[in-house]
Amino acid sequence: MSTRIGATMRPTVVFDFDGTVALGRGPLEAYATCLGELTDGEMLTSCRTAVERFDAGQTSYRDGYDAIQTTARGRGATDEQLSTAYLRSRQLLATDAAPIHPPAGLAEFVNELTTRATCVLATNAPDLGIDRALSALGLAGALTAVHCSVGKPDGLEPIIAATLADGPTLAVGDIWENDLAPAQRLGADTALVGVGQPAGTPTLRGATLTDLYDDIHAWASRPVTVPAGARPAERL
Repeated sequence: MSTRIGATMRPTVVFDFDGTVALGRGPLEAYATCLGELTDGEMLTSCRTAVERFDAGQTSYRDGYDAIQTTARGRGATDEQLSTAYLRSRQLLATDAAPIHPPAGLAEFVNELTTRATCVLATNAPDLGIDRALSALGLAGALTAVHCSVGKPDGLEPIIAATLADGPTLAVGDIWENDLAPAQRLGADTALVGVGQPAGTPTLRGATLTDLYDDIHAWASRPVTVPAGARPAERL
C-alpha cells in the first residue's frame, strides 16, 4: 500500500520503520507469543531465546524477525503459521501487547527536518496498526508519504527512483541489504543505523538514529543543486 500526499523539489529522506524509527522488543514479543499460540509453549521459549542471543551479538541473524523465523522454521513451523502469527502481531502494534518507542527526540528531529526535506516512510510491514504506531512515535502528520508492504529490497527501488527524480535522496535504515543497498545502486545516499553491521558502504553510520540527527540535518541543508547521490564527508 502506498499513500502519497504531494511531492516537492526538496531533498527527500526515506526512513525505514522497525529498528529505525520504531524501537523496542514489543512487536517481536507479540510475534513470538502469537506463534506460540499457534504451535506450543516450547516454540515461544525458543524464539525468545533466539532474540536474546541476537541482541547479545551472539548470532548472525539479520534482525529479530529473522531470529524468530529461522528458529521457528527449524522447529517445524509452517509458512502459514509464520504469516498468520505475524499478521496477528501487527494488529497489536503500538498497544500494551506490542509496545514501541521512538529514538530520543525523534518527533522534534523529524519536524525540524521537514523544513528542509521531504520525509517518507518505507516499510515491508503491512499497514495494520501503522497509524496508531505513527501517533505513538510522534510522527502523525510529519510524513509526506507512507509506503507499507513495500517488498524490500526490490520493492524499494521504484520509491527511490521517484524521489531521486525530485532531487537528492537519503535512505535511512538498519538492514543494509533491504533498506540501503537498493538506494545506493540507484545513486542515493545512505545512512546505516545499528551496531555490528559490517556489510555495505553507507554514506553515514551511527549506533542509533539519534547519533545521526546532526549529520542528516547537514545532509538536508546542502544546496539543492548538489547532484543526487553526491556524498558528503562520511562519519564512520
